[in-house]
Amino acid sequence: MGKGFYISKTVGIVAVILGAGALAAIIALSVVYSQEKAKNNNNNNVLPTDGGTTLTPPVTPAPSSELWDKYRLPKSLVPHYYNVTLWPRLTADPATGLYIFTGQSTVEFECAEETDVILIHSNKLNYTRQNSHLATLTSVNPVVTAPSVKSSWLQNVTQYLVLQLDGKLAKGEMYILHTDFTGELADDLGGFYRSEYIEDGVKKVVATTQMQPTDARKAFPCFDEPAMKAVFYITLIHDSGTVALSNSEEKGYSVTLDGLSVQKTVFHPTKKMSTYLLAFIVSDFSFISNTIDGVLIRIFARKPAIAAKQGEYALNITGPILKFFEKYYNSSYPLPKSDQIALPDFNAGAMENWGLITYRETALLYDEAFSSNSNKERIATIISHELAHMWFGNLVTLRWWNDLWLNEGFASYVEYLGAHEAEPDWNVKDLIVLSDIHRVFAVDALASSHPLSSKEEDIQKPAQISELFDAISYSKGASVLRMLSDFLTEDVFTMGLTCCYVLFFSVLSGPQAVNASDMQLPDTVHNIMNTWVLQMGFPVVTINTNTGSIAQQHFLLDPDSEGIPPSPFKYTWIVPIKWMKTGVEQTPQWLEKESSRISTKVKFCLDYLHTYDCGLRYIQISLSSLATNDAMKISGSDWLLANLNVVGYYRVNYDQGNWDRLLNCLSTSHQLIPVLNRAQLVDDAFNLARAKIIPTVLALNTTKYLNNERDYIPWQSSMNNLEFFYLMFDRSEVYGPMQDYLRKQVTPLFEYYKNMTGNWSKVPDGHMDQYNQVNAISLACRTGLEECQNLAKLWFNQWMETNKNHIHPNLRAIMYCNAIAAGGAEEWEFAWLQFKNASIATEAEKLRSAMACTKQPWLLNRYLEYTLDPNMIRKQDATSTIVYIANNVIGQSLAWDFVRAQWSYIFHQYGGGSFSFSNLINGVTKRFSTEFELQQLKQFKADNAQVGFGSGTLAVDQSIERTIANIKWVAENKENVLDWFKAETKSK
Repeated sequence: MGKGFYISKTVGIVAVILGAGALAAIIALSVVYSQEKAKNNNNNNVLPTDGGTTLTPPVTPAPSSELWDKYRLPKSLVPHYYNVTLWPRLTADPATGLYIFTGQSTVEFECAEETDVILIHSNKLNYTRQNSHLATLTSVNPVVTAPSVKSSWLQNVTQYLVLQLDGKLAKGEMYILHTDFTGELADDLGGFYRSEYIEDGVKKVVATTQMQPTDARKAFPCFDEPAMKAVFYITLIHDSGTVALSNSEEKGYSVTLDGLSVQKTVFHPTKKMSTYLLAFIVSDFSFISNTIDGVLIRIFARKPAIAAKQGEYALNITGPILKFFEKYYNSSYPLPKSDQIALPDFNAGAMENWGLITYRETALLYDEAFSSNSNKERIATIISHELAHMWFGNLVTLRWWNDLWLNEGFASYVEYLGAHEAEPDWNVKDLIVLSDIHRVFAVDALASSHPLSSKEEDIQKPAQISELFDAISYSKGASVLRMLSDFLTEDVFTMGLTCCYVLFFSVLSGPQAVNASDMQLPDTVHNIMNTWVLQMGFPVVTINTNTGSIAQQHFLLDPDSEGIPPSPFKYTWIVPIKWMKTGVEQTPQWLEKESSRISTKVKFCLDYLHTYDCGLRYIQISLSSLATNDAMKISGSDWLLANLNVVGYYRVNYDQGNWDRLLNCLSTSHQLIPVLNRAQLVDDAFNLARAKIIPTVLALNTTKYLNNERDYIPWQSSMNNLEFFYLMFDRSEVYGPMQDYLRKQVTPLFEYYKNMTGNWSKVPDGHMDQYNQVNAISLACRTGLEECQNLAKLWFNQWMETNKNHIHPNLRAIMYCNAIAAGGAEEWEFAWLQFKNASIATEAEKLRSAMACTKQPWLLNRYLEYTLDPNMIRKQDATSTIVYIANNVIGQSLAWDFVRAQWSYIFHQYGGGSFSFSNLINGVTKRFSTEFELQQLKQFKADNAQVGFGSGTLAVDQSIERTIANIKWVAENKENVLDWFKAETKSK
């Protein structure tokens, strides 16, 4: 346990000690897809692509069979121990102006297969030559002589330090490789990098790390693959007065080096762990601490932030969340400390480095005077997400990145469970429907989506690895695991840490594996989950309450999509269906996938479900995916509702009669329908309409009851879906009537919260009510409700005049936005000054997003230029700022022109592995709905083919696909939508 484990394809997954069915399901699931993919993993050859290091190696023509031209390490060497000493310089070199670090590294490795080549990852490191070579090699065994180094070089493309030997390493023997090197402590947010901030008018520099997925090789030479676990002995040399941190406990003392009095901090050896989980930081931060059951918990941040008690909330909830996961896994926290640190510059939200978790400041620091309830919730869920990784991900580690979804999907699911433990009154577990399920549906309904699990040979290059950090891995992974855990009992999963996967899998797949309703599973867990893991997309389940028939089909936003890859399951799924009849829950059902014995296809027209003209369009479904259930026949005024509480990862459609009865229930007694399903009805209807399965006016009819709705989740679902209408129509004649209708619908909600809060003098007590108050004000102001807009201008002007901000933190983002939109340069400049002087990142974030709301093109253009200057907008915030501007109808074309003009600079400045590229590309193109914009997008792809798109490669194709679908949808629906909005606001 202390040395950790990794999961391989050939031996399956090592079971973790369990206290919950969700984790058991995950372990079984990982075995399933590993076995399936192992059948097809025969080709490991890959072609090299362009990359970069500071030294230029010999150019090798492609294709090549040489080991150093392949992206995956050979299995000939296995690291056991590293001893790494690093000295980051926190002042720039006077001659070059560069910040650097120097280092020494030894790695002790075992030769598992005879070889005369040593490959170890290295990127952007310069080496001090020793005996004319870049490294030295010795043998651990004094009676064994290590071969001499014949030649050594840096292989640019595949990021290796290569040593060719004059003889073979002996199988089973241990060797030591030593290197001395120098690297740049750049501000590129990857590897060993620097973060800067101003404190009391003085620039401060932090040396920090972000290794995941492939940047440990930028800090020191290493076998940089997750399965290559080792023990690390880390030593940091740093300026006196600074603090050094790493994964393990530290002990420091003063030394003199190069005539300088410095600190030398030596860390205890780590557990056996992967390189991507390493972290080392040098700063002058301060901290607060607590000890719970022998585990030291510390929160580090800038000194003013700690003095302002901004770390207190994180400290208070970390202990309870750790204890929850100890109970959940039935395993003690595996380390003696849990350090968490808030960094001024950090590309991701947080990183689960084992024992030293790194965060953006907005994800860890909370101040009641500045932070909203959404800021507080984000801190709780992100801390929970990262702490969940301490067991699953860090102790038990996946063999290769193609299995990333299991790691991140699991953490994305249980983050809600841990946050619920910390804040039980929030009912935060329900928010997975909005934040993950509905979010990922939009991506997974595209023909350019991808399965949860990829073939190992398809994921080779660093950019391909980074591309996996997307909504599919995180949110679909969480959604599918939530679905599985709901249908499996918890009491059969009491397995020990030493249990082998075979026994574990047999328990899950055997007859004792039943769901929570004691209903026998229709197939093994293996076969059920293969349909969800090994093919992309999800089904829409169609229920005809006239006949009781149930059918499924692959749901695509554009039913005319081309280039859909073949699926081994022919895009059918084994679907769990929880349902109710007129408010009474019924026995769950299973809709099984296509039988291998039946391949005949039938066609039936859409008017099987609806009475409107379906033209010549048909749905293809297999005979075996049609089932009949007499219990689902409905008569009279009864209604049927499927996918109760949205536990299933699928959409639901009904015959027109049942839709009408559900709409009637919404209008007369909406509380009879569970709150999550009210949100589901809206989201399903709008997306079924986008896919041309139901009429768009039917989807719009689901919003008619909203004038009586007071719950947050249905309102947020409605606003999320109506956002698509804004994107498609805010530049057309539909916009005016749409605004009139939505203003009519939101006014009762606005008045409701106005009365609840004593004319806005306080905020509601409940977490969800606080969210819905923001929705009420947001939509009221957006639709031009004069009282709301005047309120925003009044409060903002009072702040400008008195320099005292009385706007509640919950309402600041929306009030800032509306005031700046209604104002001009004076309001914008005031906001900019407050942004630059903000003492907490959450307040700066609200101002940064609000400044993108201005209606002045020249201010927006200037703001775009600011994103290229890290002194104005931090690099971590540059891409999201561009997206904020693109969200503004006036700023959208400006942002698109800017991205096209600056793409080469943006790409090289942030590197192809930046996780934010996909968000940037999707963000600036989501409004596209014209042929002209489509041609611009295609030209953008062609023009930058040589530069590339890195982790945004798939996002470009998704944007093209989405734009094509938008063009078709607008052409087919604009007139009907305009008529509907006019009719709903006419004399009403």
